[in-house]
Amino acid sequence: MISYGRQWIDEEDKEEVMKVLDSDWLTTGPKIREFESTLCKYVGCKYSVVLNSGTSALDVAVGALDFPERSEVITTPFTFAATSNSLLYNHLKPVFADIQKDTRNIDPEDIRRKITPKTKAISYVDYAGHPCGIKEITEVAEEHGLYLIEDACHSLGASYHGKKIGNFADITVFSFHPVKPITTGEGGAVVTNDPELAERARLLSNHGIDKSADERYGPDAGWAYDMKMLGRNYRMTDIQAALGISQLKKLDMFIERRQEIAELYNELLKDCEFVETPITKDGIKHGWHIYTVLLKNINRDKFFTHMRKSGIGVNVHYIPIYHFSYYRKHFSFDEKDFPVTEDVFRRIITLPIYPKMSDKDVDLVVKTIKEYASI
Repeated sequence: MISYGRQWIDEEDKEEVMKVLDSDWLTTGPKIREFESTLCKYVGCKYSVVLNSGTSALDVAVGALDFPERSEVITTPFTFAATSNSLLYNHLKPVFADIQKDTRNIDPEDIRRKITPKTKAISYVDYAGHPCGIKEITEVAEEHGLYLIEDACHSLGASYHGKKIGNFADITVFSFHPVKPITTGEGGAVVTNDPELAERARLLSNHGIDKSADERYGPDAGWAYDMKMLGRNYRMTDIQAALGISQLKKLDMFIERRQEIAELYNELLKDCEFVETPITKDGIKHGWHIYTVLLKNINRDKFFTHMRKSGIGVNVHYIPIYHFSYYRKHFSFDEKDFPVTEDVFRRIITLPIYPKMSDKDVDLVVKTIKEYASI
């Protein structure tokens, strides 16, 4: 089956991991600092903290802002559950705003409508690797004195009007899951230009302890440390960090290939009447983490079954968060408040896209799509 996403691990990646396995440090060692430094240099930000997953990074990012319990944070319902779950972990209330059909990103105007005296922040997601309307969202945040959290788990390497994602929000989160722009197996990172937020994120990811293991190692190191916050063990291993450093060297090549595949899809599907291809707005460098289309006048679920049975690993990104039973039980969101999200959800399908995918694979996907018209 041609899956919707897949990692690309080469011999260089394997060699870097083997070096760590042969070293004294498997975790909390020098590769962690090296990966953080390399990530900062690539993104252009001042501080980064790498963690064991993107979900952990979201939890830490929200926790670092230290909002009062039951504060509200406006976010998108059209994302993976971890985005809003990170608010719940920190005893905050998610407030959903509707999305825009063309990019599937959160609608700045609906954000504005959802602000209350309890609102403390906006958590926006760069859906599929297409950056949000950051200028408009920032204007809303500045007008109301709100913090910005950017869930950039799809958009490492993407740019907004010439500046890389990771330099706009108060705090930004990346993911290194195998289907993401680069992988460390599981993994994530928090980046920021605020030294206080960086320090709080580091503490929260390491039990709240103010000294790392490497700082307490060696002949001149002392044994003392302090626990300053109630943190968790969200640390990344040196094994993962070594893989991340090696993968980051290839990120621009990965994105370039994703762009080529997206353009090929757009060209091959332009005459397919029941498929609406995605767009890229002016000033955007798209990361193309996923490639989604909207189906017109056909049944999405029947199309899904046709593609899967034909060996094409299509998927659906995403089920709106308020559809899940946990959210139905604990909140009273009304689907009617999110008409665009509901319309997109009924019609969306994710087609395979990953750097190692061949043009022949793309041709097969498109051929299988067009076969549906004759069924």
